[in-house]
Amino acid sequence: MLNREDNELLCRVGPGTPGGALMRRFWHPVCTSAQLPHPDCAPLRVRLLGENYVAFRDTEGQVGFLEELCMHRGASLALGRVEEGGIRCLYHGWKFSASGSVMETPNHADPKYAQRLKAPAFPVREEGGIVWAYVGPAGQVPPFSRYAFMDAQPQHRVVLRINVACNYLQLVEGGEDSSHVGVLHTNMARPGWKDNEFTRNPDVVNPAALASNDLEPTLKIEETAFGFHYVALRKTDDPKIRNARVVPFIVPYGRIIPAPAFLFTVLEVPEDDMHTSTFIVVHGDAPITEEKIIELLGLNDPRYYDRKSCTFTASWADTFGQNRELMKENWTGLRGVEVEDATIGLSQGPLYDRSREHLVPADQAVVRVRRVLLESIRRVAENRQPAALGLDLRGVSACDRQLDENESWQDLLPSHRQPATA
Repeated sequence: MLNREDNELLCRVGPGTPGGALMRRFWHPVCTSAQLPHPDCAPLRVRLLGENYVAFRDTEGQVGFLEELCMHRGASLALGRVEEGGIRCLYHGWKFSASGSVMETPNHADPKYAQRLKAPAFPVREEGGIVWAYVGPAGQVPPFSRYAFMDAQPQHRVVLRINVACNYLQLVEGGEDSSHVGVLHTNMARPGWKDNEFTRNPDVVNPAALASNDLEPTLKIEETAFGFHYVALRKTDDPKIRNARVVPFIVPYGRIIPAPAFLFTVLEVPEDDMHTSTFIVVHGDAPITEEKIIELLGLNDPRYYDRKSCTFTASWADTFGQNRELMKENWTGLRGVEVEDATIGLSQGPLYDRSREHLVPADQAVVRVRRVLLESIRRVAENRQPAALGLDLRGVSACDRQLDENESWQDLLPSHRQPATA
């Protein structure tokens, strides 16, 4: 159980909040590269940490990230014209470059006046099919952290964004909860459950394709420089061998989930206290298509996902599309990993009160997420560096393997011991 005071510390991320101060120390995904598909395309309105911004791709292909409201009279630049190397406000024609330079002020055409001004613009990087921005204190820009998926060949990588109307921590905790996989995702994790038989799911792309039918994994956790990693140990038919599923938590909201042949990097980026942009990047050593991942996640049904706006659209209005008749053969009456995960997060309400819960040993990783984030919030409040800031994260990974009783689970991912600085 988490007391209400700490729950508020963890969940509130807006300006002036302790949780917001932690978040603003990091680089964040703000959109996918595909959302800004070509030079001078339509700009994109972005909600991040309780504030509004505009992202645009200029004539040369460079991405700019500015405060949404024009510095002249406050009209939204998300309605603006993107042309001739900048973004132009519709109201009076003021034009800004990707770096925030004021290029033109048509209703006061004095070049000296424009030269004295600069629009609020923020550092931007475009890596791995994602646009990243830093919106924190200007003098504390950390080194940019690279992930392994950034080095994958484009045809071996799929990048998706799913906007979900609940607090980021509900989705983070679900992702770090190994015991839910064999239950919530029963149809994918434990085929044959209706006949009390276990047959491993042969889909090498599916992160819910468990290698064991054990619903009560033993968890072991170890602190790392990027946050922590843990192993969920499940029984197998051989008493000397257990299935070991190792998952990291990367401060402030990242995780990597193993599938048999691919890795799912998931970043739960807070739009505000009650909305989250989930960025899912799937990569591996073989080609993979967006259509395959969309289908796997259950997002190929328009009742659940608007591909243009990246919004998860299911709600209580139709009980999230749950089919009670289907539940005779399908555990949840839903289809797809992300549909099930997002639905559970939304079912908890927009911001869950954790003082009401009752925890068990299988929730240890969830508890550790909270502990690590609270410690990181305290570090920032004391002008100390939080975990994971400025690290090169390419060595951070996940795995699902068999483990002999004489082997150490930490040896499965030795790169977690000493991550390099970025």
